[in-house]
Amino acid sequence: MNTLPSYTLASRPETHRLLRSWAVAARGTFPIGFFLLDVALIVATACGTGMAYILAAYGERGDIAEFVQVGVLAASIFAISNAYRGEYRLPNFFTFKPHARRTFQLWNVTLICLLGLGFLTQLSAAYSRGFIVLFYLVTLAGLIVERLVIVRVATRARAAGLIAAQRIFLIGTGAQVGGFINRYEPWALGITIVGCRFLVPVAATASAEVRRAALDRDLAEAIARVRSLEPDAIYLLLPWSATETVARCAEAFLALPVEIHLGPEQILHKFENVELSKLGPLASLQLTRLPLSAFEVLKKRLFDLVFAALALLALTPLFIVVAALIKLDSTGPVFFLQRRYGFNQQPFRIFKFRTMRTLDDGAVVPQATRDDPRLTRIGRWLRRWNIDEIPQLFNVLIGDMSLVGPRPHALSHDREYERRISLYARRHNVKPGITGWAQINGFRGAIDSEDKIRKRVEYDLFYIDNWSLWLDLQIIVRTALSPTAYRNAY
Repeated sequence: MNTLPSYTLASRPETHRLLRSWAVAARGTFPIGFFLLDVALIVATACGTGMAYILAAYGERGDIAEFVQVGVLAASIFAISNAYRGEYRLPNFFTFKPHARRTFQLWNVTLICLLGLGFLTQLSAAYSRGFIVLFYLVTLAGLIVERLVIVRVATRARAAGLIAAQRIFLIGTGAQVGGFINRYEPWALGITIVGCRFLVPVAATASAEVRRAALDRDLAEAIARVRSLEPDAIYLLLPWSATETVARCAEAFLALPVEIHLGPEQILHKFENVELSKLGPLASLQLTRLPLSAFEVLKKRLFDLVFAALALLALTPLFIVVAALIKLDSTGPVFFLQRRYGFNQQPFRIFKFRTMRTLDDGAVVPQATRDDPRLTRIGRWLRRWNIDEIPQLFNVLIGDMSLVGPRPHALSHDREYERRISLYARRHNVKPGITGWAQINGFRGAIDSEDKIRKRVEYDLFYIDNWSLWLDLQIIVRTALSPTAYRNAY
């Protein structure tokens, strides 16, 4: 078989060269152009909002140089940070969804840096709070709209074949090429498939000479097509275990001025953050990374210590009142201690206000249900408003738990879920939390179906893979304020 017509941008070599030159130029100039566009927008909004505010508040024209100074400083912090993080790369602008969150986060950081610098240099007094708020809001809206427009323009230009993050040529069997296209939808990543070559199937009983001859014919035709189409890269969609075939393909294409990629193996589909790792001469394919780096662990621990200590001081009166109510309501201890699994599946005892007449902590622990007869009168109210969880702040100070993380379950439940859910044990790769991403999304309470535990694990693993202090803050705020966080609390 030859190249499929639907995968070819053009038929004439000179047209391919023109498109390739245009694509290379677009990839090179896009990051610079977008960087300058961000700078221009931020400086313009600083001047515009500053002059407008002074005119509206005082009826006079302000000194535009002062606002230019603010705009240049803010633009430097924002745009340089984005460039360092690789935000201006063309492949990032074929979908809008991630931009709003990342822009909001970085613009908040930019504002904090501006205020800090203004305080240290004693320049903040020269700018009114009204201007700062107006500048923050207008620029944030402008940055988000700007990205929305650029994504739409980039998407249409990609569909028209005017720009591409990469132009590629595929080598493999029909099933391998089709599977690659269906799974990854390259066009959504800004990748243009300019052509492909299907390897001719050879009978399993064929001799090595016959196999080699068939492969050589396929490669000769593929090389001719690649020379004509001039792609940026060739993807070998072959099983990694077919080392001889892969080596012969790579050797053949080394004579061409293109990148050579070994396509993704089936096992990689199970891992989202696969990357090539090099330690001196040792190269390996890293399937997963540490859930949190040493620096991230330190940041999270310091945040936990400070927040938990302040919360305990502020909530001391509540502790006293709740303890008295528990004692007056029923006989038994104020606190309930139960064994749970923590980080790396190490057992610890969790602190809770006692809400039941029983203190189950054995091989069988019945789950709490709605209108559970074991609940005390005050216990029902404590559970409804999540107040029974507050003593876990002591677990946070001790180091057994974090403020935010996957919620720990009783040991007997943990063992059962681990047998049923293949990736359940990954929840123990970080410390358990008083609250978590699953809880604020309504996945809490009794687990009476396979779907409920799978959804809870899915949200917990999302938290582990996407952790940040900002996400922790968001979860804490939503735990206190969002009605969803109280759903199924009984």
